[in-house]
Amino acid sequence: MTHTRLSSYSRDGLIFDVSDSGPLDGPTVVLLHGFPANRHSFDDVVPILNAAGIRTLVPDQRGYSDRARPRRRRDYRSTDLQRDVLELVNAAGQGRVHLVGHDWGGALAWQLGSSAPERLTGITVLSTPHPAAMVRSLFRSAQGLRSLYVLVFQVPLIPEAILRRRLARLLRRMGLNRTVAARYGEFMRKGNRLFGALSWYRGMWLPDGRAPRERAVQVRTTYIWGNRDQALGRCAAELSGRFVRAPYRFVELDENHWLPENAPERVAREIIVDVSR
Repeated sequence: MTHTRLSSYSRDGLIFDVSDSGPLDGPTVVLLHGFPANRHSFDDVVPILNAAGIRTLVPDQRGYSDRARPRRRRDYRSTDLQRDVLELVNAAGQGRVHLVGHDWGGALAWQLGSSAPERLTGITVLSTPHPAAMVRSLFRSAQGLRSLYVLVFQVPLIPEAILRRRLARLLRRMGLNRTVAARYGEFMRKGNRLFGALSWYRGMWLPDGRAPRERAVQVRTTYIWGNRDQALGRCAAELSGRFVRAPYRFVELDENHWLPENAPERVAREIIVDVSR
């Protein structure tokens, strides 16, 4: 396949914006952002990876790209989100990539590690526990209380109205620095981006007969968790390794949820270690 420099790629009529940098002949890392960020959440990580000879592909994901925002909740099921990532890998002319994900992007990385291990050299997950560990932790810890906001997000329209006015303030309370919080708040105020972002909460877990039964990750995995994360607690973090059937590293940092923004040098260093293994 031809290695192509990308500014966008398409799938099923949707057009996704993507930042593509670093050497075309180097190992390729795909970085997936979470809520309520966009591809710029990795702006301080990418130059370090590029300087280490790594090509980086960083997309605005479904719902965040202005030309890739379907209106149906079922269009945000996990299988569709995973296929978006695999189509990016194809468009870039890559057979296998190393996958990095933060927040919802991390959940997607866990899932691809079990559903498409043949397309991955490994995964690095930031903040987000394995989905099955998350479910178990709801009954073993205070994680259920930490996650009550997910139920609120199921209500139509009202969360969008509230977050449009208060998102930046809420992000600052969760430890994101003022400049980045303001940037994400401004990004989400435009158009119907909040609808697209919240559709992940509303659609990703819908029943889907296309989803594989296997839940265990089949590729090398590093999970990086901040012990001051207000949304994602220790119980789920420590259970996550049970769902990996490959070499596994758990890295605990004295950080909060916003690892790409607050600890970019450490995140980049761990990714470089993973890619070189």
